[in-house]
This record gives sequence, C-alpha cells and structure tokens, in this order.
Amino acid sequence: MNKLAFLFSAFVLLSLGLLACGGGGSSPTASNSTNGLTERVFASQSASSGTSFGALVIINGENDTVGRGGVSAGTSPGMMAITPDRSTLLIFDIASNKIDVVNTSKQTNTGTIQLPGPTTSFVAPTRNVGFAAVPNATQIGVAPGAVVEMNLTAGGVAATISVPAAQTVVSNPGGSQILAFSNDSDSVTVVYPTLVNSGIPVTVSVPGFDRPVFAVYSSDGTTAYVLNCGPQCGGTQASVQVVNAAANPPTLTGAPIPVDAATVAYLNGSTLYVAGTSPSTSNNACTGETTAATTCGRLDIVDLNSNSVTGTAVITDGYHNRIDLGLNGQLFIGSHTCTNIGNVNNVTGEVRGCLSIYNTNNNSVIIPADNGDVTGLQSFSSRNVEYVAEGGNLRVYDTITDTLLDNSYISTGTIIITGYITDVKAVDFF
Repeated sequence: MNKLAFLFSAFVLLSLGLLACGGGGSSPTASNSTNGLTERVFASQSASSGTSFGALVIINGENDTVGRGGVSAGTSPGMMAITPDRSTLLIFDIASNKIDVVNTSKQTNTGTIQLPGPTTSFVAPTRNVGFAAVPNATQIGVAPGAVVEMNLTAGGVAATISVPAAQTVVSNPGGSQILAFSNDSDSVTVVYPTLVNSGIPVTVSVPGFDRPVFAVYSSDGTTAYVLNCGPQCGGTQASVQVVNAAANPPTLTGAPIPVDAATVAYLNGSTLYVAGTSPSTSNNACTGETTAATTCGRLDIVDLNSNSVTGTAVITDGYHNRIDLGLNGQLFIGSHTCTNIGNVNNVTGEVRGCLSIYNTNNNSVIIPADNGDVTGLQSFSSRNVEYVAEGGNLRVYDTITDTLLDNSYISTGTIIITGYITDVKAVDFF
C-alpha cells in the first residue's frame, strides 16, 4: 500500500475519534502553576468535550486526578510536541490545520499558526522555533510538500521550505539540522534552517536509503540512526543506517544493519530498540504467543558497538510510531491500525490492542488487555508509572508490575476524562 495513503487513512480515523517526543531539560517551577499543582500533565482531546476543563485537560501528576481549569486549544486538538525545557507546548488542531502554542507556566494559549495543510509530524527543538512536515503543501513550480518553520515567539510561519511529499521531521538537538522523510523515497532531505534567506541552498538530498521513515539522533547530534522501512513501505530490506550528521552534507557510515522491520526506535546508551511489522510471513508470525492474531510485529535490539542485532521479541502488529522507556526498564511500544482482538468492555476471552511492554531486564513481553490505537506515551523519572493514550482512553500503568495502576485515586487504571484522549505530555516532571 502507498505509505502516504496508509498513514493518512489512519490519521483521518483518528480525527473522527478513532485515531515526536519531548526531550529533557529544566521544568517550570511550582510557583508558575496557575492552579496550585506542582506536577502537571496535559492531555489533549480530539474533540471539545464542552466541559469546564477546556480542550487541554490538566492532570495532577502526583495522584492521577483531573485538576481544576484547562487550556483552550482549537476545536479538535490532538497530537502534541513539547520543547526540551518544557516551557512551550504545541498542539495540532485537526479541524483547522492550525498549531496552537501554549505557555505551560502561565497555562495560556499564546496564539495559533496556520499550516498550509494537515500534518502527522512536528517538532519543537527550542522555545522559539518549531517545524512541521506538510506533505500536501502547495509549492509554486514544484511538487507539493514542505517543511514549515514556525516562529513560536512572534507567531506565524517563518519559512515554507520545499520538500516534496514531506511526511516526517526529526530535529537534532538545538534545531540547526532537520531530517525530512518523504513518502516512497529512497533519499533523506536534510534541512538547514539557519540558511533561510541567505542565498545558500537550504536543503540537500542524501540518497542511498531504502524507504527511510524515521531517525534518532545521538545526544550530541553528530550521529543519526536512520530507519529504513524496507518492505513494510514498499522497499527491499528493513535496516538501520548510521549517518555522520556532522559532515556537510551528512554521509552514510558503514553498511546498513538488517532488522526485521523498522518504523520507530528508541536510543538508550549504545542500545537501539527498533520496532515495526514486516509484511513477510517469514518474520511476522506470532511465534511463542497464545493469540488469535495471525500477524505480529517485531522488536529488534541493536548493539551499536558491534552494529548487530542481539535480540528479537514478538510484539503486537500495526504501524509502530510511539515508543518510550519508563522506569524499571519497561519499554512501551505503540502502533496504530493493529489487529484488535476481543472487547475490553466485555471481556469473554482474549483482549488485545496496539500496546506492547518489553521488559529490558529479562527480555519478556507483556501485551495488555486493551483495544485501540496507541497515540500517546509519557514516562516519568520520579514515579513508577507510564501514561498511555490508547483507544481514546488515558491509562496509567504501574512499571513495577506492568499492570494498570490501582490505588485510592485510580482504581481502574483509567483517568476518567470526557472526550477522546489523543496525546499526553508531562510539564513539570518527566
């Protein structure tokens, strides 16, 4: 299937109520919280609930209860991105193709930025600038598609950079280099935002990939690990390609590292966890699992010191685009358009959705009994919990037991919020 059509069909489902990662840094202080909460988490609703909480619900991250007040963010807020210092939150409103900019300290919407079309990928590398991939953006004299640079302080679009069919953007630390991935392409477009209006070409196309779809940068930004989607996206071989991002232009380093499938990854030290779903029956079987599902995904563990795969685990299928490492070594992996089995509201047998939990300590996999697309993940450094937006619900998992949290505040593992919850971001701690 054409990858652009595949992703946008899933995106449209989310917009009807069926459907990039925050970094580290300092947090707003408790004195800046306008509702008295010292550890806040924001959850977006894909459609306005009509309640007093507004479009962005504020949750007390200490005890998983809904706090007072909220923040307005369009009529149908969904995907979010947060700056490394947690000061600025971006929310995409699917109803208007606008990005709402929220000051997290003041809990106020500081303005909206109109995009030239829908997006499924945007990043905010600093509090001043953000970048969005808009695959259908109209460009005079060239094919549709662009990377849109957004001015987060003054508001508005700072530049519209032509990248035909731009589907996904990944930023290096600081935002001086953006990798743009286009549908059905074997090249990666490197964007240099500082060259806008300089008279020097802003982009360079780097060939030699196999349907690349995503990348993870090293902490210093000198190396990028590009995921070749391969056959899942109409290519030949899924793999990880190491790229010298410090070179000008960036260069491919060594041979690709073959993996089962590759659409999302998480870097932890010298270990890269790579997830995806192969279309090949030779490596998408649910071997070792007792399930009615006939297709399963794969998680490959890549040792970057030896550039080799040291382990493989069977996970749920679908298009994997969410991954997060929580406390106690629990790796949460989410996908959309997976094989849903059973009904979580009427448990009479197996219940299965798009979430897998991989224990990095003992290499075991837990498939929670839940249904629906995973559209948001948020771990914490000070609590043994993971927030998971799955099937429109906001679940809270205990990372010690890998089960839904059960305490005096939340007995069902679900934070009850009116509306379809699409994404979740911690503001004061993470």
